[in-house]
Amino acid sequence: MAKILAFAGSARRDSANKKLLTALAAAARDAGGDVTQIDLADFDIPLFNEDIESAGVPADVTRLKKLAADHDAFLISSPEYNGSISPLIKNTIDWLSRKHGDEPRMMAYSNKVVALSSASPGGLGGIRMLPQLQYIFQSLGVLVIPQTVAVGGAFKAFDEDGKLVDEKIQERVAAMAKRLVETTRALQK
Repeated sequence: MAKILAFAGSARRDSANKKLLTALAAAARDAGGDVTQIDLADFDIPLFNEDIESAGVPADVTRLKKLAADHDAFLISSPEYNGSISPLIKNTIDWLSRKHGDEPRMMAYSNKVVALSSASPGGLGGIRMLPQLQYIFQSLGVLVIPQTVAVGGAFKAFDEDGKLVDEKIQERVAAMAKRLVETTRALQK
């Protein structure tokens, strides 16, 4: 079974990216994936700094890295900040890329697949950020599926229950989630 770790690159409680992530996670479950959805706001992870690292890896970094290592794929929805990736997602990626102690190099990213998405109140839906995030994951050796979902006008894209209102976006969400599950299963063989 494809074990997928899902998280948003936003810590805001009412984040459109958390809503999009919830829709993607449900679609991945419908496609046969075993999804663990987490909130990065529940992890106390400081801004990456080698002085902090050398003084002792924060416990929540170790906890998050173990979660990442125990899953086959990532499902990420992240906002665009000033045309680029969010500080939260970058900091998370950087901490997880570090080798600590006797653990294998790139433990969190080895043999992984990722699906990337974004939601934004602007018309482009965060699309300028997605290639940058894709490049970072490819540099880490992660297989990035080609489909992405970018939801523009995000403040109006969800109903009062947090569900996507546009059927075409729902279809793209389902297709991307299915592709993530299928690609992850194919790599497991």
